[in-house]
Amino acid sequence: MMRKRILFFGFLFALAANLSAQEDTVIRRSIDEVVVTATRVRTARNNVPMTLSVVGREEIEESSESALLPVLSGRVPGMFVTQRGVAGFGVGSSGSGSMTLRGVGVGNELLVLIDGHPQYMGIMGHHIADAYVASDVERVEVIRGPASILYGSNAMGGVINIITRKQETEGWSVDGRVMYGSYNTQKYQAGAGWKEGRFGGMVSINHDRTDGHRRNQFDGDRKNARFHITNGYAKLGWQLSDRFQAWGDVSLASFETQSPGPASDPLFGNVADILRGVASVTLENSYEKTGGAFKVFYNFGDHKIDDGYSNGEAPSPFHFRSNDHNYGVTWYQAFRFFEGNLLTAGLDYKNFGGRAWDAYKDHTTPDVIWADTSLYEIAGYLVMQQTLFEQLTLNAGIRLENSEQFGSEWIPQAGLAWRPFRHTVLKTSVSKGFRSPNIQDLYYLAGWAGHNPNLKPERMNNFEVSAGQSLPDGRLSAELTWFTSKGSNLIVADWSNGYPPTKYNSGAFKNSGIEFSLHWNVLKNLRLHGNYSFLHMDHLIEYSPEQQFYLSASYRLKKWSVSAGYHYVKDLHNNPDDLDGKVSYGLLDARLSYRPQTWLEVFVKGENLTDRAYQTRFDYPMPGITAFGGISVSLK
Repeated sequence: MMRKRILFFGFLFALAANLSAQEDTVIRRSIDEVVVTATRVRTARNNVPMTLSVVGREEIEESSESALLPVLSGRVPGMFVTQRGVAGFGVGSSGSGSMTLRGVGVGNELLVLIDGHPQYMGIMGHHIADAYVASDVERVEVIRGPASILYGSNAMGGVINIITRKQETEGWSVDGRVMYGSYNTQKYQAGAGWKEGRFGGMVSINHDRTDGHRRNQFDGDRKNARFHITNGYAKLGWQLSDRFQAWGDVSLASFETQSPGPASDPLFGNVADILRGVASVTLENSYEKTGGAFKVFYNFGDHKIDDGYSNGEAPSPFHFRSNDHNYGVTWYQAFRFFEGNLLTAGLDYKNFGGRAWDAYKDHTTPDVIWADTSLYEIAGYLVMQQTLFEQLTLNAGIRLENSEQFGSEWIPQAGLAWRPFRHTVLKTSVSKGFRSPNIQDLYYLAGWAGHNPNLKPERMNNFEVSAGQSLPDGRLSAELTWFTSKGSNLIVADWSNGYPPTKYNSGAFKNSGIEFSLHWNVLKNLRLHGNYSFLHMDHLIEYSPEQQFYLSASYRLKKWSVSAGYHYVKDLHNNPDDLDGKVSYGLLDARLSYRPQTWLEVFVKGENLTDRAYQTRFDYPMPGITAFGGISVSLK
């Protein structure tokens, strides 16, 4: 069966490479575009051995989404994101926004970056999905496979690097958007950019709110899935000289989310009040044969969560509280000693931790402290890239990571990219990824999450081969990838002895599969994008579909624009209590817009237009047909 699938997609790949070209096209996507995530410095994509997906600003704007993760879902081969409602992912045991890539990620093995520095909660070690706002993003680069050589722990399964926007042109720009739709969902966004000489900056603010689609039958049909968030972002840059530039940014997200709980046992009063913030300062240098950056970053959060109660139960007597930090320093410098050579050296320091406790509502019972500590990691790495005969690029590197808890970890990586023809690239790589247990895994007091101070770091070795082809005019590009990943010491929770679960290293796992992606500018105004992924797992892993298919099309005619996307998910395991249970579904979305003026757009969009009943998280039914309308303004 696997052989037939490979032959089928090989046929599609060959067919795509021989399609005739059309005229007057703007090259929107190509396998040789410039990326930064795979090397930390600007590098041609076809010179790096890793497989990457890039979601650009145009796709982000076409989605009309305010949250970023729904934009990535479907557009990145092999990636899956869980959701629980029309808006808002939430946090805690009933939260969503979990991401898997090639069957890895349930245990926080995917690392989210903002402009190259890590973003995750200091105690629990997981990302906060609601804090990532689409309007602040220029593009997203996703490494589909281990990237621990550059980014250390948590990059075991891959990296999602969110690259924020900058004002590129002189003068002012202003943009804004207002949306309204199903379930009293409201979305507001406003932003401005400015650049004059050596100075420039951007600011934006977002506010979303919804009543949610879930109603509680035990409480007078009252809605209990509301969500609202306010996010502010600012970035300021200064070109100090021809060789140096500095920039800094700050982002704050304050949101309140209510979980309706499982449909079979709904919750009352499960409310989370969250504040997340991130700030960074970067100094970049650029010379003829060397360039690099020094970055200082600081992330923090304050969480107040009421777990709520089921029908007939008494409300919880306490609030769960936590405040956390994740700060550090990153330095890297790239050197070009001779033709075709790129040598990158870097140092990283990270400190993460915080305090978690139960604060009793009667204000007389003493707080119960679950964790109050921090850990640090320090690492150095060296990566060499050498191009030979303008066709073959060799990559090799090594990282030494030293953890306060676990000591030293060596992370090697090697690969090559071969361009036998101008528009053909063949790649192969061998890489290692790892994830250190977080503070919750190690030190949380027994009775809440079953800590285990004897846990070992998770490890994974990955081997992959890919082939990329584009047409000479850049209208069409396609990529076919095969991978196999072998892991050990995966951290899981054992519920066999009841609550709390015991965490332990489960041993080995193996995932393998294929991924295919296609970008085709069929005509001047017609663009197609599609991808398919097949995943074979020795052992089923939650939220990792065995197959996914995504196809989108967009067409523009004068002032009108229409786009549609179809996402098919097959054999998704989303119920931990039913090891044999799998679900499959397909979702159809569409968007229509009209521009009476170049600076004004009026649009409508619909999601799940076939009214499909489905769940990404078990017992959390998703809404049926939802509709939205809005107005966007962009002045430059």
